Amino acid sequence: MFARDEFRTTVLRGVIAAFTNEILAKKGSKPILDDETALTIIKRLSKQRKDSIEQFTKGNRLDLAKNEARELALLEGYLPKSMSRDEIKKIAEKKIKKDGKPEKAKIGQFMGALMKELNLPAGKAGGQADGADVKAVIDELLTK
Repeated sequence: MFARDEFRTTVLRGVIAAFTNEILAKKGSKPILDDETALTIIKRLSKQRKDSIEQFTKGNRLDLAKNEARELALLEGYLPKSMSRDEIKKIAEKKIKKDGKPEKAKIGQFMGALMKELNLPAGKAGGQADGADVKAVIDELLTK
């Protein structure tokens, strides 16, 4: 705010508004968000930006997609670094070797177990792997 960076100020005001909405949604509880809830909200906002980028790109509105990409980059600066698809793939391959290749009907259970394994909290914030990346890796490994 003091630097007069209007773009950054606008995005962060949106984050604060999302925090406020979350507090108001939890009527009667304490007016303070824990770190996990704050990270969840920022992840939700990031996911919204990704969806918007996709839609704007499909609609040939590259100017709006570019703005959303800038907002996404700013929001991701406040999130912990997530695992790459290669890192996820290594862990998934180990799990397949250990437990065996799951049947088509049990892919959801396999993905749930893998997500628990991947998202063990490093500190307390947790959430080291993106669910969409995990699903893509599983689909890739199980269609071989």
